Amino acid sequence: MNAYILNFDSVCEMSDEQFYRLCRNNPEIKFEYSKGELTVMSPTGGETGKRNAEITAEFVLWNRQTRLGEVFDSSSGFRLPDGAKRSPDVSWVRKERWESLAPEQREKFPPVAPDFILELRSPTDNLKALREKMQEYRDNGVRLGWLIDCKNRNAEIWRPGEDTEILQLPETLSGEDVLPGFALDMQLIWGERNK
Repeated sequence: MNAYILNFDSVCEMSDEQFYRLCRNNPEIKFEYSKGELTVMSPTGGETGKRNAEITAEFVLWNRQTRLGEVFDSSSGFRLPDGAKRSPDVSWVRKERWESLAPEQREKFPPVAPDFILELRSPTDNLKALREKMQEYRDNGVRLGWLIDCKNRNAEIWRPGEDTEILQLPETLSGEDVLPGFALDMQLIWGERNK
């Protein structure tokens, strides 16, 4: 996936409504907006899309059993407390937090930092930029974040108030106390499950 960054900082500040209309008027393009920069992302390739679908399915199945919250895919955008508009590859919001939002807030870009987010690095993603995004998520109140890097076969675990933990070729990732009872079988990611 290629990403292009357009700097609007000295030109204008895009309002929430303007950003929402931009996304609605261009549904074939994925946008994110943070600190005056508009990021334009192309669709992912087949392997990344396949992995993302497998991962999302695991979260949906777990959530159907627990009924603890709501799962969102990569096309869902959130307005973070600092004003950034981000679309993690997978995200999850606790039920009470989701239900506390007004219906009109849920319809557009919910003004909430998810409790959990996952970013899956595609072959063309810039690792430095992804880590900056992960830091932004953490700074905005995300309780658990996973950055999965297929190229280097590792997973970074981001938690508030802690150093980032890097696991080399983990077999599973635990949802800890944020996603009780959830464990992601990393063979889905590394592609070894069906071999």
